[in-house]
Amino acid sequence: MATILSAQVTQIVPRFCAKSPLGIFTALSRAMSIKVGDEIPSVDLYEETPANTVNLRDVSAGRKVLVFAVPGAFTPGCSKTHLPGYIKQAEELKSKGINEIICVAVNDPFVMNAWGENNKVSNKIRMLADTNAEFTKAIGLEQELAVLGGLRSKRYSMVVEDGKVTQLNVEPDGKGLTCSLAENMLAKL
Repeated sequence: MATILSAQVTQIVPRFCAKSPLGIFTALSRAMSIKVGDEIPSVDLYEETPANTVNLRDVSAGRKVLVFAVPGAFTPGCSKTHLPGYIKQAEELKSKGINEIICVAVNDPFVMNAWGENNKVSNKIRMLADTNAEFTKAIGLEQELAVLGGLRSKRYSMVVEDGKVTQLNVEPDGKGLTCSLAENMLAKL
């Protein structure tokens, strides 16, 4: 078994290390994305300012939380379709047992707060910043998007119940607008 794993890593590492400054860690995280049944990692995110930390594992303790992630605040697909869909469907999602809806992006907390205010999320959605992509990398859903400044989150939605992922919808190309949309999540609850 160790020989097989060593052979697989030897084949994977050169392909990814040559293309990514993150080297072997990028290669391994792509092979080890979070999946249904996994515990959510204990990583702090930020709300409104760097002084307000929010840990999704703590937030989801004893609760059912819907988390969706976008490649970037104020980007066209995120601003015209993804976030507005969750704002529009928030009450219906909550009527299906969701205690809280959270939007995550690899941005700073000031940008996430401004984006939320610009879209009038009020108390419908919490806007959380993954400033250094620590949460995104911990769940293995990062992607390089040079046009948006480098490392970003793939677009996804997931339900976390009492700290465990019970539903996960990752866009096949990391950027599309299909399976992670609010209406598709609503249909699965």
